[in-house]
Amino acid sequence: MDVSKTEGMVNRLREMQTASPEIEASAVVSVDGLIIASALPAEVEEDRVSAMSAAMLSLGDRIAMELGRGGLEQVYIRGDHGYVILSSIGEEAVLTALAREGAKLGLVFLEMRRAAKDLERILG
Repeated sequence: MDVSKTEGMVNRLREMQTASPEIEASAVVSVDGLIIASALPAEVEEDRVSAMSAAMLSLGDRIAMELGRGGLEQVYIRGDHGYVILSSIGEEAVLTALAREGAKLGLVFLEMRRAAKDLERILG
């Protein structure tokens, strides 16, 4: 992956977080579990986020297919302290976002959808 593509993706992640301040962190992860680009705070481990994102994407995809729900679009996890949302970026990557507790999810989903389309174009 060339530097300009990576920088473009990081910039788009930061734009998404600015447009929806309830998103605290985000990353683009390959389906193999490797970080492609991230806008994560220092205390969040990139390797952990990437590995768990890939595992959840794989499991979510399998569940959706086996239960006849079609291709996976999104995985959403609600915890006591906020949300983890994964959204497909084409066939090869996933957008992972960490959102605050009490986030307006409709706005978060909308901004993630917009970002995913832009990120897919950047990935080419």
